[in-house]
Amino acid sequence: MTRRRVLFVCTHNSARSQMAEGLLRHQAGDRFETASAGTEATRVHPLAIRAMDELGIDIRSHASKTLDRFLAERWDFVVTVCDRASERCPVFPGGATRLHWSFEDPSAATGDEEQRLAVFRRVRDQIAARLRDGFGEAHAAGLQAPPLP
Repeated sequence: MTRRRVLFVCTHNSARSQMAEGLLRHQAGDRFETASAGTEATRVHPLAIRAMDELGIDIRSHASKTLDRFLAERWDFVVTVCDRASERCPVFPGGATRLHWSFEDPSAATGDEEQRLAVFRRVRDQIAARLRDGFGEAHAAGLQAPPLP
């Protein structure tokens, strides 16, 4: 069985794309190969790590990466998870299906640490729900991305 390859793209590859990568890897096991990248690289946000820890998903070993290192690879799906990355995302060779899922930037949350963590949790849960839809738009288009458990 050939695993579908999914690349999640965000601006800084610090929160949304990192959480999406961790969630898909956790939810789909060996059915998908997944990675994440940013139009710029920074660091994995500590509150993204905490939010994922709450689900038993460890993303501490993840590193922020730039998109250019993935351009020559074949991807089945390239999913932008923020509007800015969607605007700057290049065309991927090899016929990747490009999807855009717009999520709020939890790194921009204000307030004390608990208030900011609550935003990370909300965005994490929105990403998880979107993944459970099984790449809904692609599936509806007949691209056969199976729904996740």
